[in-house]
This record gives sequence, structure tokens and C-alpha cells, in this order.
Amino acid sequence: MKKTLRLVAFSFLAAFFVVGPAQAEYPEKPVTFIVPWPPGDLEDITTRMIADEFQKEYGVAAAVVNKPGGGGGPFPGAAEVANAPADGYTIGSFVIGVPIIGPLVGVPGFEDPDLFEPVGIFIVYPFLLAASGDAPYSNMAELAEYAQSHKVALGHFGYGLIPTRATFVAAMELGFEFGSEAAFDMNDCNTLASGDADVINTTAALVLPCLDDLTVLATITGPDRTSVTPNVATLSEQVPGIDIPTLWNGLFVKKGTPQIVKDKIAAVAKRVVASDAVAQIAKDTGGIFFWEGPTEAKARIARDWKSTEWMLRKMGDL
Repeated sequence: MKKTLRLVAFSFLAAFFVVGPAQAEYPEKPVTFIVPWPPGDLEDITTRMIADEFQKEYGVAAAVVNKPGGGGGPFPGAAEVANAPADGYTIGSFVIGVPIIGPLVGVPGFEDPDLFEPVGIFIVYPFLLAASGDAPYSNMAELAEYAQSHKVALGHFGYGLIPTRATFVAAMELGFEFGSEAAFDMNDCNTLASGDADVINTTAALVLPCLDDLTVLATITGPDRTSVTPNVATLSEQVPGIDIPTLWNGLFVKKGTPQIVKDKIAAVAKRVVASDAVAQIAKDTGGIFFWEGPTEAKARIARDWKSTEWMLRKMGDL
């Protein structure tokens, strides 16, 4: 009898270890990708492509949910990932500000620099400063001179975000201040046409429909100019000595997510980023696409942390 019971117990355990993991194999239920911005920009477009490919690859529903945060930037949306289980079913498509600005300035709920783990970084934005085509200034020096005697309104995606900070630091270095500033969920052709702002901090993708009618004052792309505005000098060129990190986006999961889960997400994302479709988007928008896995992503974050810290100290926020 004891032998029989042992055999039954052994069979039960064997069945558990064979069937259990198979039943719990990731993904076994719908997966959500959180984009903390409105639809339409490069991170949204690319993340949707990744979600579509994820669904085809693994046979489960995968959807992008846009969670714009208004003046709170990406943090209200990022909170969806922070508050979710570390199981890979809620994935964040985050800009540089989430893993760096949050802990540096102590955004509530984001003080821990290890709150999220990078699956991979996939784009550097073609960020730029733009004004209407009839603006009485065409570069940063002319803007600085004009702002000495006129109020200039700046539109941006959030005061705490790196492109916004870079813009304010550049203004400080050039000896001027904006007359007013406001955060918008979307900074596009309508923002300028409506008069909501005189100068906007945005990406080339969001103003492509009217790009030929705008005056691009500078690009915020590190040392490299964009392919869609090759004749426009970068902010670094126009304001020597400022240390500006690149403006990127990547996929992140909550700390503690199993490695096999991160690997499955990365396998799909890496394939999408290397596709002809993304190559065409890069050509059309000036976006710089690539794939940096966790090790490279962490190294990039460490470098950009130092640059961001310099900017925050320059502004008196640290």
C-alpha cells in the first residue's frame, strides 16, 4: 500500500512539473503596452507595430493603450506599469525621462532608480524647436535677441522632461527667458497655428505635415543633425558647452520580471525595429532606429544620468 501511495504521489508531482509550467508559459493571456502619450508619434507607431507582431508570434491579444498625462508628462501613464505585477503583461514604452528624471527629482512613486528594467531601447527622436514660418527669428541667437524685448511663449510636453530642460538651459546660456511656458499633450502644427505657443518643443514626426511652412530653430539630437532638417544646426552646435543627453524611447518592465519573459518581448521588438517598414519610417521622419538590449541600455542610461544631473543642477533643481 505504501509503495502504491508513493507511486501515486510521484505520478502527481511528475504531472505537475510537466503540465504546470506549460500552463503558465508566457504569454498565456492578453498583453498591454502602455504608451504615456497620445497616438501618432514615433514611439506610438513603433510600439503598435511591436504589439501586432507580438500577437502574431505568440497567439495572444496584444494592445497599445495610450495614457497621456498632460502636465504630468509620462508619469501618470508610467504608473500603470509601476503598479502592475512584475510578470510582463503590462509593458511600458518609455522616454528617457521616466527612468532618469523620476528618481533624480523625486517624482512621487518613481524615486527608485531600479523601479523598471529595460528590455531594450529602440529610437532616438528627431527632436526640434520650431516656430511659425513668419517668426522674426530663425535660430537660437536670433530668438535670444528677440526675447530681450518681446514675450515668447514656449509649448512643450512637460516641464520635467529632458527636451524641455535642455531648452531652458540653452535659454539661460544665451541670456534670455521665455515669457511663458505651458505643457501640452500634443505639440504639432495646430499648436502654432492656433497661437497657443510661439515656439514648440516637439518631434519632426508630429510636424511633418507642415514642416516646410515652419522655421526650425534647432534640433535637440546630441551632436548629429537630422536627415529631415540637415541644414538646421543642433542645440549643441548653437550653444557650445551644454551637455545634453540624447532623447530616446525604449521598452521597460517592472523590476523582477522573469528573464524568459523579457527575452520573449525583446525577440519580437528587435525583429520589428530591424524591419523594412521601420527603415521607411526612419527615412520619412528622421528618427534614428536601432536595438540596444539590457546591457547597452543600462550603459546609455548611466551616461545620460550624468548629463541630466548636470542640467538639473544648472537649473537649481538639485
